[in-house]
Amino acid sequence: MEVGILAYGGYIPQSRLQRSEIAKAHSWFAPGLKGLAKGERAMANWDEDSVTMAVEAARDCLTDFDRDQISAVYMASTSFPFVDRQNAGIVADALNL
Repeated sequence: MEVGILAYGGYIPQSRLQRSEIAKAHSWFAPGLKGLAKGERAMANWDEDSVTMAVEAARDCLTDFDRDQISAVYMASTSFPFVDRQNAGIVADALNL
């Protein structure tokens, strides 16, 4: 039995927000932002929270693994959608673990 981080996965939301639009909205109190407003920023859609993004990242991570061999799911976030539920349990159920 191997212990530790054996793989990792990632998920970046598909929605994008142009940094120039952010600078326009904040130009009244921080006009210096216009010079830094290049490119775009990934932005979660209305139905994407830390649990749904964790499920997508875990799916990316688990492509080469036998799911019966996984004994635990841990999840850390600064913005859990549920205070009264076990968020890692929701992720584990969604992944059929």
